[in-house]
Amino acid sequence: METLNIKGMMKNRHLSKAIAKQKLYDFKSKLQYKCEKRGIEFMEVDKWFPSSKMCSNCGTIKQDLKLSDRVYRCECGLVIDRDYNASINLSRYQLVV
Repeated sequence: METLNIKGMMKNRHLSKAIAKQKLYDFKSKLQYKCEKRGIEFMEVDKWFPSSKMCSNCGTIKQDLKLSDRVYRCECGLVIDRDYNASINLSRYQLVV
């Protein structure tokens, strides 16, 4: 799970109501509890870790990747769904850090 600056996000008066409705702290607590109950390691990933921008094949970081780019294309030839690429990188997070 990505670490988020909830206090900082709550300072934005346009977003604070929507963020409060999401109850992210409750969700995180429940997810952490369920993981512990099932013997699954719960891990928080730094919000600056480039999981979406890093190629899961060669490790190159693509700085110019836009949120609208749904397919990740790397110079090494890898073409993969952006979210799937990020999930592979997140599963390897502990090995990278």
